[in-house]
Amino acid sequence: MKTRASFVCQNCGAVTQRWQGRCESCGAWNSILEENAASGIGAQAARGAQKGRVFELMGLGDATTPSAPRMLTGIAEFDRVSGGGFVPGSVLLLGGEPGIGKSTLLIQACALLAKQGQRVVYISGEEAVDQVRLRAERLGLSKTPVELAAETSVEDILATLSHGRRPALVVIDSIQTMWTQSVESAPGTVTQVRGSAQALIRFAKTTGATVILVGHVTKDGQIAGPRVVEHMVDAVISFEGEGGRDVRILRAVKNRFGPTDEIGVFEMTGKGLGEVTNPSALFLSARDAAAPGTAVFAGMEGTRPLLIEIQALVAASSLGTPRRAVVGWDTNRLAMVIAVLEAHAGLKLGQNDIYLNVAGGLRVSEPAADLAAAAALISSLTGVTLPSTSVFFGEIGLSGAIRPVAHTLPRLKEAMKLGFARAITPQEAPGQGRSAAQTIEVSSCSHISALVAEIARMRGRAGKSAQGG
Repeated sequence: MKTRASFVCQNCGAVTQRWQGRCESCGAWNSILEENAASGIGAQAARGAQKGRVFELMGLGDATTPSAPRMLTGIAEFDRVSGGGFVPGSVLLLGGEPGIGKSTLLIQACALLAKQGQRVVYISGEEAVDQVRLRAERLGLSKTPVELAAETSVEDILATLSHGRRPALVVIDSIQTMWTQSVESAPGTVTQVRGSAQALIRFAKTTGATVILVGHVTKDGQIAGPRVVEHMVDAVISFEGEGGRDVRILRAVKNRFGPTDEIGVFEMTGKGLGEVTNPSALFLSARDAAAPGTAVFAGMEGTRPLLIEIQALVAASSLGTPRRAVVGWDTNRLAMVIAVLEAHAGLKLGQNDIYLNVAGGLRVSEPAADLAAAAALISSLTGVTLPSTSVFFGEIGLSGAIRPVAHTLPRLKEAMKLGFARAITPQEAPGQGRSAAQTIEVSSCSHISALVAEIARMRGRAGKSAQGG
């Protein structure tokens, strides 16, 4: 039978019938390679139809065997992000930039599980066994019974794992280096990554072993390879951090067995990654409470409340088009808050350079940060220092109304635990939180103009205090 060639984009996985220099789906240049259309997993139908087998169907409520308990690694932050431990037979995809600490975190998790008597196998496709051992020695984990191998052939890996006791955890570092004989394509291509991942996922589902696939990331922070792999796995976890900081954020982007957007906070030390049990205190540790333009945001990351400092700087611009620079927040969200402050609060921000930064290297995505960002902008513009014992949270609408947000009670509890005495919240928040947070004063704002008036009163009180002194 004559096989028909197809052309596959190595960036997004789009298939075309002819070669072209630029992919029409993702816009990448020189990313299309020719591949055999009648090869790969699931391609037998192109070679000739085969009769399938009849399998048994079960009812939704039929429980043949009780579910196996989750497997705890012993790293509380890792277990939090995974939803309370690894589910047997699940497959996780861990992505992160080079040097961020993915291998260090996994070696620590493997060592702790091996100490519990579990069989743990670490397969490296990028490093030799001696290199992995050197890392373990630096972490003080060289005596743990973790099984190591340097291999890239999926068939050889699966054959080796099938011998002996079933492994509880298998780490594949990384999926981009794996290749399978069932695919006629070069290692690292979209077809090879998809075929290798599918074979490893089938092994996890049939044996009950937990498999962690390490994935590279692209320049824009997305996991390299076809997006279909992210749909195939049970959980996608991102390991984030900045090169100049020791803080690392482990974030669940997708999780079939637990909440998404859950985060774990780590700190890189000389002995590996250490857990941060109180992230709010860490993010506020270097805070300059006496400087204008800073506001504390009571946010939520998954089920965890976090207090984060938002810094703003409003300065006169010497450019024809004022500059807008944002770190850790959405640029479009900042533009919307600036427009609302100008239209409904009468503030003149359009001709100024505006810089906004989320301190600590954390990226905030929830709309509840609108009120804290607006307070920081107003403080920087007017020169009024916000009270160091106040926190802010609330969503700002285009009409200037401050809309209520979810999880008011955990936010107030976290602020109260760290010694904050006042919370500026949306209108409906006080009734929800006063019963459980009686020691914190809750001030509600229904419109952005009320926030501006409140900061103006702070300025007046500060002036009277200066005159009285």
